[in-house]
Amino acid sequence: MAPAPGVPTVAPAPALRDALADASYTFDAVGDLLGTTGQLALARNETTPALRRTTGGSPLETLVRLFLLQTEVDRAHADRALPRLVDALVAGGMLVGSGGEVRALLDCRPYADDDHDWWVVSDLTPGLDGQVIRVAADHVLGVSSASTSLAQLTLREPVSRALDLGTGCGVQALHLCGHADEVVATDVNPRAIAVTAFNAALNDVRVDVRDGSLWEPVADERFDLVTTNPPFVISPATTERLVYRDSGLPGDQVVEAIVRGAPAHLTDGGWCQVLANWAITRDRPWDDRLAEWLDPGCDALVVQREVLDPASYVELWLRDAGRHGQPGYLEAYDGWLGWFDSQGIEGIGFGWINLRRGGSARELLDWPHAIEQPIAPTIRDWGRAVRLEVGLDDRLATRADVQQETVGAAGAEDPEVIVLRQQTGLRRARRVDTVEAALAGACEGDLSIGQILDALAQLLERDPDELRTAYLPVVRELVVEGYLAPV
Repeated sequence: MAPAPGVPTVAPAPALRDALADASYTFDAVGDLLGTTGQLALARNETTPALRRTTGGSPLETLVRLFLLQTEVDRAHADRALPRLVDALVAGGMLVGSGGEVRALLDCRPYADDDHDWWVVSDLTPGLDGQVIRVAADHVLGVSSASTSLAQLTLREPVSRALDLGTGCGVQALHLCGHADEVVATDVNPRAIAVTAFNAALNDVRVDVRDGSLWEPVADERFDLVTTNPPFVISPATTERLVYRDSGLPGDQVVEAIVRGAPAHLTDGGWCQVLANWAITRDRPWDDRLAEWLDPGCDALVVQREVLDPASYVELWLRDAGRHGQPGYLEAYDGWLGWFDSQGIEGIGFGWINLRRGGSARELLDWPHAIEQPIAPTIRDWGRAVRLEVGLDDRLATRADVQQETVGAAGAEDPEVIVLRQQTGLRRARRVDTVEAALAGACEGDLSIGQILDALAQLLERDPDELRTAYLPVVRELVVEGYLAPV
């Protein structure tokens, strides 16, 4: 692999891994060192509380100050934390030394989930302590809130082949290595490719890293799982392009291209999971637009989690680029808003697109409410539920987390509103009638759906055949939405 500017080759990665491990430079150890106040302050890009807690000169404190807090450290302390490595990392562009001190040019931070500990190298976090820094066009973003959202969305069943499309620093590829026999990671940014290769070597995992845009690097290949956090920011072509967030394609075409192209690169039963933005236009509902992208041969669960108005969206991404308060900010702001107006864009949606090859179930859900993370098990359960053929002879049970809520006037005999509400997963809520509520209450796995509906028909003095015809489709909806499950 050709060297990339400011990124070391993989040669020092094994020695760096040993040094980080010897210093106990782990996610938990760093959290304990900084304490809650220090961690929360650093999440706000403020370093002072953390600096005050890392003055002892230990290898762990030195690494935190060097990489996370972006401050100079004494060369002797650096040599103690990174024995026989400082010169190599200086030569590779990861560190710079001057006047007996060493400073980091790249970020290297611990990262973890419930089962793994990793280290992730990326470009430095911009904007610490109020500094205004313009982000370079080829900036390689580190672990972000979008990264963790996608990680919590991604299914973790064992698979043969997995693809991280638009890998960035490679954090999704690291996750995939825990449950895929073969992992391919692609990106159009040469620096991102080099960083991902370094992170794979640093964490002693094997990743096939490839250069190229969208589906080009895997033209004729298929995967059991594709996960992608693409450069989805919706902006005019005149906006300064940052490769990690701007695709160069107009509007939301990069997301559309991924969604339309995914079925040709999935094995039967394979999943593609996309974290994305999409345009909401004046002339049609958001779900109508996205439904046109979906292949009829794929199951699709699309969840819109948030909607921003154009002004809020522009402000968010101009700040992200370090443009706020800088020359040209107001002109860029006005131009971006004008472009949205010319395109008929009145809002921008953010959410997930989950596709599975080999089905036709489809649900497009606007759900901005609180959910339980990780959400991947709920996506898995939805995928299983849409394949079930629920009939009158089947026995179902109401899931343990489902609660019934009633609303009505004080002292009234019957409630005005009955709601079934989940306490886990998507935490869906569904307004139901008395039959549905009674059905959910009676589903304990000992009686069939037909037996329960017949009993309700007798109790309510309704025609049994009519009740079966009317409510069997409702039962199927309750299964797909996660209120009822097979026993």
